[in-house]
Amino acid sequence: MRQTAETTSFKDHFSSHAASYARHRPTYPPQLAHWLAGIAPSRGLALDCGCGTGQLSTLLAQEFGQVLATDASASQIAHAQAHARVRYQVAPAERSGLPDASVDLVTVAQAAHWFDLPPFYDEVRRVLRPQGCLALITYGVASMEGTPGALLRDLHDRVLGPFWPPERKLVEDGYRSLPFPFPEREVPSMELRAQWSLDELMGYVDTWSALRQAEPKLGRAPYEDFRRRLGHAWGDPATKRDITWPLRVRVGCMP
Repeated sequence: MRQTAETTSFKDHFSSHAASYARHRPTYPPQLAHWLAGIAPSRGLALDCGCGTGQLSTLLAQEFGQVLATDASASQIAHAQAHARVRYQVAPAERSGLPDASVDLVTVAQAAHWFDLPPFYDEVRRVLRPQGCLALITYGVASMEGTPGALLRDLHDRVLGPFWPPERKLVEDGYRSLPFPFPEREVPSMELRAQWSLDELMGYVDTWSALRQAEPKLGRAPYEDFRRRLGHAWGDPATKRDITWPLRVRVGCMP
């Protein structure tokens, strides 16, 4: 189910490629949703803010009776994955529209670095039930073995380094430098994993915000050059290669 609402202005790096984002972004491990549900006071309602196209929202729906998934981008919501227990809504993270003390768990996956954090944290305090929890989730730079991995890192760090938004540094340090005014809990080690063909990896790379920022100056040259070099190193394009992303989670719970 999808609803729309008026939103405030926000840094929008993804709406123009929302369909590609939905197809090519990696999925979170089921272990993450299961662990988060286990620390929540109950499994009634989860609020997934900055939900994008619902990668985490649908996983949470396997653990909670209902999930409200909000995003400021109407395009992202339009391309979100349908699920019977997920209600999608175009709304800023700072204004969920939910009643006070109604939520067991608030999650933000790969989006907290775009938020206006002080009013967002105020909203979290308002909607969380006693002992309810907030989880800020992010994953870092993808890694692969061998020459393909070295080429991927070179594209990320050297070729596109000047074009990453400043907020990208927050992702790479696992949100450790973000203010987090909640008593924190220890989180088990987890990571994202995928086995992708050459085309699947290229689809993921094409969702990078740095590519969007580079296009006015460099066009599609960085992407096409990377595909050519990666193709030589990959071999059979249909070959599936292992890719991992470090998963970082900060969790705090209300008293």
